[in-house]
Amino acid sequence: MVNPGAQRLAVAALIFNAFVWGISWWPFRLLQGYGLHPLWATALMYWFATLCIVVYRPKAWRSLLGSPILWLLALAAGLTNIGFNWAVTIGDVVRVVLLFYLMPAWSVLLAWPVLGERPTGVSLLRLSLALFGVLLVLKTPQNPWPLPSSLADYLALMGGLCFALTNILLRKLNQTSSSSRMMAMFGGGALTATALAVSGVHGGWVNALPSVNPGWLIPASVLAVLFLVGNLALQYGAARLRASTTALVMLCEIIFASLSSVALGASVLEPRLLWGAALIFLAAIHAAGSER
Repeated sequence: MVNPGAQRLAVAALIFNAFVWGISWWPFRLLQGYGLHPLWATALMYWFATLCIVVYRPKAWRSLLGSPILWLLALAAGLTNIGFNWAVTIGDVVRVVLLFYLMPAWSVLLAWPVLGERPTGVSLLRLSLALFGVLLVLKTPQNPWPLPSSLADYLALMGGLCFALTNILLRKLNQTSSSSRMMAMFGGGALTATALAVSGVHGGWVNALPSVNPGWLIPASVLAVLFLVGNLALQYGAARLRASTTALVMLCEIIFASLSSVALGASVLEPRLLWGAALIFLAAIHAAGSER
């Protein structure tokens, strides 16, 4: 059992990670302004982080060879980063983050097959509450049905599902060395983003990697370091807390993203979004109360 001091430190680590992700939309849009597609930005930053891990723990990659679950973690983490980073670059930030944070609902479903935590009637009720909140977010005056209406919507939903799986796998792998988990997460982010970016260039829907320019190189480097530290904090926290508790604390990202995007004019808060956010928050808070 985790002692109270370690629990508080784990929560603080998750809040820091949520802050990094919550404000990351701004540098990603800045990088896109210099011609760096979010897929290329994600690939470059995660290759940098992977290289740092290789230098610090040269043998960390060996654990991946005989561990299918670490490869699953790599894929889940890679798709999480692609979905979120791309979505916040091209979509309304608050809408994207709310859809991404359907994660507590996905956690109810994924924790059963992965961790053996069977959903109860109350947890299914929370799932329904969260889903209703997402329907409010998706329903816009322009659309007759509450369905995803843009690429950003689909990317956010996909990223949230993969993020829930990532957190659950981190909980399952809490006895695995942190360097192995980090190698899986950052290596997965680097490989999946690179593969998709190269495919996009050949398909004509992603710009080629631009020439080196201090305008995008400096913020990309700073963001890479923040992601490295933030993901280390995520692993520390998620490995010591239950999946639903992690999902609740990470909801702080919605606050960070909403305040920053509204302040900088990247989002507009509407009553429909606020009601949807309230239902998603209510479902997550109830989950945390059940954990306690």
